[in-house]
Amino acid sequence: MSDKLIIFDTTLRDGEQSPGASMTREEKLRIARQLERMKVDVIEAGFAASSNGDFEAVKAIAAAVKDSTICSLARANDRDISRAAEALAPAQRSRIHTFIATSELHMEKKLRMTREQVLEQATLAVRFARNLCGDIEFSPEDGYRSDIDFLARVCEAVIREGAGTINIPDTVGYGIPELYGDFLRRLREKVPNSDQAIWSVHCHNDLGMAVANSLAGVKIGGARQVECTINGLGERAGNCSLEEVVMAVKTRRDYFGLEVGIDTSQIVPASKLVSQTTGFVVQPNKAVVGANAFAHASGIHQDGVLKARDTYEIMRAEDVGWAANKIVLGKLSGRNAFKQRLQELGIQLESEAEVNAAFQRFKDLADRKNEIFDEDIIALVMDESVTAEQEHFRLLSLSQRSETGERPHAAIVFAMGAQEHRAESDGNGPVDATLQAIESVVQSGAEMLLYSVNAITGGSTESQGEVTVRLQHAGRVVNGVGADPDIVVASAKAYLSALNKLQSKTERVAAQG
Repeated sequence: MSDKLIIFDTTLRDGEQSPGASMTREEKLRIARQLERMKVDVIEAGFAASSNGDFEAVKAIAAAVKDSTICSLARANDRDISRAAEALAPAQRSRIHTFIATSELHMEKKLRMTREQVLEQATLAVRFARNLCGDIEFSPEDGYRSDIDFLARVCEAVIREGAGTINIPDTVGYGIPELYGDFLRRLREKVPNSDQAIWSVHCHNDLGMAVANSLAGVKIGGARQVECTINGLGERAGNCSLEEVVMAVKTRRDYFGLEVGIDTSQIVPASKLVSQTTGFVVQPNKAVVGANAFAHASGIHQDGVLKARDTYEIMRAEDVGWAANKIVLGKLSGRNAFKQRLQELGIQLESEAEVNAAFQRFKDLADRKNEIFDEDIIALVMDESVTAEQEHFRLLSLSQRSETGERPHAAIVFAMGAQEHRAESDGNGPVDATLQAIESVVQSGAEMLLYSVNAITGGSTESQGEVTVRLQHAGRVVNGVGADPDIVVASAKAYLSALNKLQSKTERVAAQG
């Protein structure tokens, strides 16, 4: 067996299935470039058949990324597979990932198909895909809850048809590490041609064991690919966390005996980029990428670390990219320095006019904030990344008044389509007044599920505030993110951003591997 562990990142596909975490083409491209910089082996760029937007995003990533294999998910039917192959056409290295459910529950209740029908469809799908692409992955959805003998028949058949990777998902996060690892080991033993494929694990975190199950699948089950996401992003409780798996294997190489090709210094920048893009804030005590991951409050711990780091630290903060949070630019920085920093951050703007506009926003921010960090640059570019054609709601100006003993008041001017609207409102606070003023005109009827504020670059009062607003309307859940040194302005931007996403009529086909 190989001593290389393949890292398959599905942040842009499975991670995007988190309620409200859908991303634009430009946002997906930015994250894909960071994943390439991190030397991820396989990037699952999306589900090309789910929407025209996802198709274009997969196609754009396939054209832009050169050093990673680009993958698209596809259900086990000719239309999905053809659409995936078309989107992947520009890629230097491509993979089609096709799937069909194999558990009794899913076959009976969801697919309404017999075992033999599922076996035939899986076989035909892989055969069809293999004629369009040289690298095929097959996943039996809800594989861990499938009958092991039937699952072995399916895996044997698809390997015979040319599937080079077999992924066994714990789709609902039901696994226990020892049991999941042993299940994969026994399954491989039952498949006569198992040595002709790389075995993969894809674990969800419903019981908080996605990383443990994945590592058990590697150590006990013999898997040599792990499917994971940045920050463990994903629907429900999320997916297996890339940063935790990678650092576990690297830190405990004495136990796993495996190599990973990831540039770990890019982990924290990737984490921050995904968090800022989706609006899903990383909890402070999150392993590896949380703000407190390398903090020591106890006096005994602090004393020990000062004398010898390895008394309480098993990893170095700089090895995962924490040292990267440094001042990069200021108000005296020129356009070339700004443009160079954009390139270093993987941000590629389409034209010189866009670079000039971004530079002007940077100078405006520098006039209000003395120290500009990488996170500030990412936020200001993302804040303006939606084109006027796509942006139905747009903030033009805002003023608000708040003083002790008086009810706060806000007056806002914003564009709604081609029309300019003015609105005023009182509220319980300046943010409430601002959002009520917007709603008095828009009348969206949306329910706010979440309002959160996060300092982009640490705890300084000078830091830009990043606001996330999550709205729900007519069964749709969307996140809006806004950033500004003024929290009230950031709140208005976030709310309008969420309304823009509700305005979008893009339909997505839900899929889970």
